[in-house]
This record gives sequence, structure tokens and C-alpha cells, in this order.
Amino acid sequence: MTESATDLVDAALFDRDRLDPESPYQRSGPAWGAIISISFGTFGLVTAEFLPASVLTPLAHDLRITTGTAGQALTATAIVAAISAPIIAIVTKRLDRRVVIWAMTLLLILSNVLAEVAGSLPVLLAARVVLGISLGGFWSISAALAMRLVPSHLMPRAMSIILTGVSVASVCAAPIGAYVGDIWGWRASFKVAAIVSAVALLVQLVTIPPLPPIEVRRFRSPLDVAKNPAMKVAVLVVLLVASGHFASFAYIRAFLESVPALEKKSIPLVFLAFGTAGVFGNLAGAFLTKHSLKAVAALPPLLIAVAAVSLLTMG
Repeated sequence: MTESATDLVDAALFDRDRLDPESPYQRSGPAWGAIISISFGTFGLVTAEFLPASVLTPLAHDLRITTGTAGQALTATAIVAAISAPIIAIVTKRLDRRVVIWAMTLLLILSNVLAEVAGSLPVLLAARVVLGISLGGFWSISAALAMRLVPSHLMPRAMSIILTGVSVASVCAAPIGAYVGDIWGWRASFKVAAIVSAVALLVQLVTIPPLPPIEVRRFRSPLDVAKNPAMKVAVLVVLLVASGHFASFAYIRAFLESVPALEKKSIPLVFLAFGTAGVFGNLAGAFLTKHSLKAVAALPPLLIAVAAVSLLTMG
């Protein structure tokens, strides 16, 4: 989903010659160090994105707000990311790509630090707004950036490395966040995330080469892109499925503590099972794509609905 979102913003808005083997912007050799550093960045982004769900109840208790209100930290990030992605792609089109990546990673660090020291809901939401800007900006240029760092025939491998950061964070972020939060407090989880993001920035500073902007042949506004009927359907489907998924995931800790009344030490294991299942789901999706695109499109929302109904019936 992240790769398709990137294509929507960067590839759909700008017509460029970045994949032309004769293009002066096409590299003759891969910059694997830079690709790995971007993967570190995606790991940090997804980790920060998932953290509130894993520490939701202690966070809400400490800030003296309800879990429902605390869950809006995830909502704020998602809304800002959706709005900022096309804006950042347009505003930064004349900047060196590595400067943009550095700036987005710096915002990621700032968001984690703000969340760690937050003493009230407004400060927490401000931290999540900063994360949303970082998230939208990072994903709006990541695929195009990879195209500049490796020859075109190595692009699939480069994107798989970048998205490995997403897979690893999906498995590790929530359980580790819950575990660290239960031992040292929820603020420690954001401190760890800030340290991880700082390491990612240091690696990016060392490995990403100068990437001057590519001349834009033709600009199309997001409204022009949205006129495509297939694009309208795709965006609507992604919006509904993602909303259903994250609406339930955001409050899963509060549910686990109240309905099945799990012990705190068991909750990280549930998050670990969730992340591991997600990895197998990605593998299954890759397999099914070769046989039936309709099945790939229909099964995830169906499984989410079944899981949500099952949780409701447990209450």
C-alpha cells in the first residue's frame, strides 16, 4: 500500500524520464548503502506510527484522558500524512532529494522527542502532526528516490529492501513498544524510537549521495489525477480498508486489558502474533497476485471484518 501511495503522488503528478536507461539521472551502479539507510528510515516511521496503540492505556492514564481521546493521536497522524504527501511532493520538487529525506527523518526524531516529553493532549497531538508531515513527505518521494539510487533493473530489489523496514517494524514495533512501556513507562518507548530514528539519520547523512531535482516535463494536479475513474475506486477502497484496520488496531490494547482481561506480560505476545501474521499475509498476497487479483482485493477486508466481529462477540 505504501508503494502505491508513493506512485500516486510522485509518479502520477510528475512525468519524468527517471527510468530511461539513457537518462543522465540513471545510475550505472547501485548505491546499496543509501537504499539500506532509507530502509532504516521506513523502520523508524512505522515504529513511531504504531507506538501509541501499544502503550495506549498507560499513556491515557498518565495524561488523564480517555483511551478514546488518546487514540486520536493515530488519527491526527493519518490525516496530516494524507494531506501533506502531495503538498510536500510539489513544494520540494526543486530541492535535492537527499535534503528532503534528511528533513523528513529529522521531523521523525522531533516527533518522538515531543511525544516523550508530552504532558498534555495538545502536545501529544502536535507531536503526531509532526510525524504525519514526516510520514507523508517520506513516502511521497521514497520510490522515486530509489529509482535514482540503483539501475532500473535493480529497482525491484531496492524496493524490497526499503519495504523490509516496514515488515520488520510491523513485527517488532508494537510488541517491543508494549514491553518497554510496561517496564520503564510509555515515555521510554518513544525515547527508544527517537534513538532509532537518530541512527537512521546518521546513516543517511553518510550514505545518500547528492540527488539534484529532475526537470519536470509536465505537472498534473491531484485533481487531474483524481478524474481517473479507476483511481477514484482505488483510493476509496484503500481508504475504507485502512480505516477499518487502524480503527480496530488503535484500541486493541484497551480491548485486551478489559474484555479478555489479559495480563500485561501477555499483551506484547499478542502484538507479536499480529505482526508475524502480517508478514505471512504479505507473502500470501504476493502468491495470490499471480493467480487472482480479485481474491487479493477481497480477502483482506473480509478477514478484517471477520476479526472485528469476532472481537465484538467476545464482549
